[in-house]
Amino acid sequence: MADVNSQPDARRDVSGTVLVVDDEPELAGMYAAMLEDRHTVRTATSGEAALRQFTSDVDVVLLDRRMPDVTGDELLDVVRTEGYDYQVAMVTAVEPDGDVTELAFDAYVVKPVRRRDLRDVVAELLLRSEYGAGIQELLRVASKLAALETRNDPADLADDEDYQRLLRRLARLQRASRARQDELLDRVEATTLFRDALQESREGWQ
Repeated sequence: MADVNSQPDARRDVSGTVLVVDDEPELAGMYAAMLEDRHTVRTATSGEAALRQFTSDVDVVLLDRRMPDVTGDELLDVVRTEGYDYQVAMVTAVEPDGDVTELAFDAYVVKPVRRRDLRDVVAELLLRSEYGAGIQELLRVASKLAALETRNDPADLADDEDYQRLLRRLARLQRASRARQDELLDRVEATTLFRDALQESREGWQ
């Protein structure tokens, strides 16, 4: 586990750098221990310390929402407004409600969290980082819906306008994604047809 002043060891065979942010040192250390056999892990036990760790080599940030100096929500806002290309998971005791619809996180995990679940979340976020912006936004909305659906009664969600708005947004993003996929396939097909036609022409010249 690395402290807030440590540098990653380039000799380690790891996948991605994870920044764990939690104002409880014991929890931060526990999460780091769960991950450090697979990833380079840094920890920060305050919002201010986390801000100093926002560097270009970070891939995933695990954020506690409730911290006394700078909250996890505020840190998430910094990540997005400053253009950091991080995948962010909120790892928190705060149950998700309507306010999560306004937060641009990539995953939402309610404490306590099991080792296997935390490792799976980080692995999934590292995979997502390879996707384009449109797919990442689609997955972000899907994660918000999953957080709400896991912790709330379906009858309550049926009357929740924020939840319904997210559903509509997900549907729009899915349609846009399918349209982009169709366009890409059309381009590939057109390129293949052009290549085949060119090859036939060359064979005819011989």
